[in-house]
Amino acid sequence: MKTVLNKDKLNNLTNEIWKSAERLWGKFKAYEYQSVILPIIVIRRLECVLISWREKKTTDILEKRPDIKEEALATLVKKLELNPKKSPFFNKTNWTLAAICNEDPTLMEKNFRDYINGFSNNIQDIIDHFDYRAVIGRMVKNSRLAPILRQYATEKLGQDHLSNLEMGYVYEELLRRFSEQSGEEAGEHFTPREVIRLMVELLDIPSPQKHISIYDPACGTGGMLSIAKEHLIDKTATDKEKEDVERFVTVHGQEMMPGNYAICQSDMLIKDDKQAEICYGNSLIPHSEQSREPGDQFAGAQHKFDFMLSNPPFGVTWGGKDGYQKEARKLRSSRYQAGMPRTNDGALLFLQTMLAKMKPVS
Repeated sequence: MKTVLNKDKLNNLTNEIWKSAERLWGKFKAYEYQSVILPIIVIRRLECVLISWREKKTTDILEKRPDIKEEALATLVKKLELNPKKSPFFNKTNWTLAAICNEDPTLMEKNFRDYINGFSNNIQDIIDHFDYRAVIGRMVKNSRLAPILRQYATEKLGQDHLSNLEMGYVYEELLRRFSEQSGEEAGEHFTPREVIRLMVELLDIPSPQKHISIYDPACGTGGMLSIAKEHLIDKTATDKEKEDVERFVTVHGQEMMPGNYAICQSDMLIKDDKQAEICYGNSLIPHSEQSREPGDQFAGAQHKFDFMLSNPPFGVTWGGKDGYQKEARKLRSSRYQAGMPRTNDGALLFLQTMLAKMKPVS
């Protein structure tokens, strides 16, 4: 049951957002545009969702307690927002992008930093891996913070204007454009949608009647996982089959590049895929608190997956002083029993990692 999207509407919004990147010309390099634009899209989307959530809670409370004082009402709504059982994310402040833009311009940077520092830990994780606080400093230095915030302060990115699927489409289309603009670097994290759809077809994943897990050990910005699930939804013939895919199919991935991880995590958040499990770290080495980088987060015996698809980096050095040869060799007698490849190409390590995580056929 292929989901029908209003492509004209979504492409117009994508083009409008894309034009905001032109404001960065001469101040940022082309491949850096996404580090400015993608985080602010995520922040504005979350803000719109929170505003709607607060309005609904306010209405619900007033129906039950029509005589409640305004100050007490605001305090109660904020208390509910800060409860993780009531809201999947929150912001401790009362700021919005519009309020920041309407305040003293000399305080814009401070107020904006206070605002993003007020988000819950799951959002802080994304902001941190985007390295967005450093990006804000560069925007201020180059007089780009105010124009970018003013553009997005009123952008209609709420769920009443864009469903999770539509927002995901816009986000991924922007990611594709940024990837193409980055030239050679695009190969690090972008696999064409058509290729991913073909890979999913070749997997021949059945219509789910029980839990089905899909894993990517080098998930990059998440396109492989997102489009795989989207393609399975498109293949459904009824609403019941669509609900089964959304309910039973879960995606799991790991990424070692901080920026790519942030994009992937934010993409899943924007799509409201609560079952998605995306981890940061190097999937090819054992995890250790003493290690200089996080290792495999899916190393336990319980982490076995039904299907796997990946486009790992080929020809990438994993040895030498900047590599992780020492850590990887700790798995030589277990995961990498087939042998260790030459240190200038770790593709075989990814293959053996995927084989080690395959769920036995029952």
